[in-house]
Amino acid sequence: MKRPADLREPMDMPDRYFPIKLHTCKAGGEGSTLFPHHWHEHMELLYFVSGEAVIECNSTPYEVSGGDLIVLNSNDLHHGICRSEQLRYYCLIMDISLLQSPSPDAIETKFIVPILQNRVLFQHHIRNVESLHVCMDSIVEEFKSKEPGYELSIKSSMYRLLTILFRNYVTEAPPQPLEMSRRKNLERFTPIFEYIGEHLGQELSVHELARMAGLSRFHFSRLFSELTGRTVPEYINQLRINKSEYLLLHTDMTISEIGWATGYNDISYFSRTFKKYKTVSPSELRAASSAVCSAEEEHRMA
Repeated sequence: MKRPADLREPMDMPDRYFPIKLHTCKAGGEGSTLFPHHWHEHMELLYFVSGEAVIECNSTPYEVSGGDLIVLNSNDLHHGICRSEQLRYYCLIMDISLLQSPSPDAIETKFIVPILQNRVLFQHHIRNVESLHVCMDSIVEEFKSKEPGYELSIKSSMYRLLTILFRNYVTEAPPQPLEMSRRKNLERFTPIFEYIGEHLGQELSVHELARMAGLSRFHFSRLFSELTGRTVPEYINQLRINKSEYLLLHTDMTISEIGWATGYNDISYFSRTFKKYKTVSPSELRAASSAVCSAEEEHRMA
């Protein structure tokens, strides 16, 4: 659904490596505005603890109170009005790509990619469901304490939460024959994904990959994007950059050696591409990593 561009809210994430954030929200005053009309590409959950409010989603108003959950799908136009003197709720905003696998699998192609492509939509208003309370309470507590491994716990709760939504609160989903076709195509493309992963340091052309799959370049590219949510070059670049990031952090290879090892013969292009995906250049990442290691070493020596 097309949305007014001027109502689009830019969405920044405090941690680019863990694109999910939680806001603790309090409001008061009958009729006060919680947030103006806006939309964004990220999925958002509003978890109400106490008080009452009206949340409008795509022009439909929902009266909410403590224990309720509002699910905002990507691109939903939403607006909130307070309806009590004291209102408390949590706002969880997540980039679903956080749950994507490095290589496509049954979970990704059946659940994650359809959400990213807005082909699966969830019910907006869910009233007081205990299993969802458990997931949200766990996420809130982990964000507050941030004990070692809190990211693992939050990601686990997100998978559990999506499982509950998929089982009980889907309002729009691809027809079953389409899902069976996607599963069949996933099996067909598995050797292609494996080949790409094993040959990141070599030239990988769409034409050659399509030939391996026995498809025309156009048909191959279309099916590849449907399965992964990415174009072939985007997918290859993502894998190459992820591998180069690991080499930068865990080896003594030079930046040029890492670029060549991951398929980038032009080091300037490698640096620009790395910064596009990771927001920092290879040299900046390595410098930051070295500074952290030095600080940890000084702490151990103290």
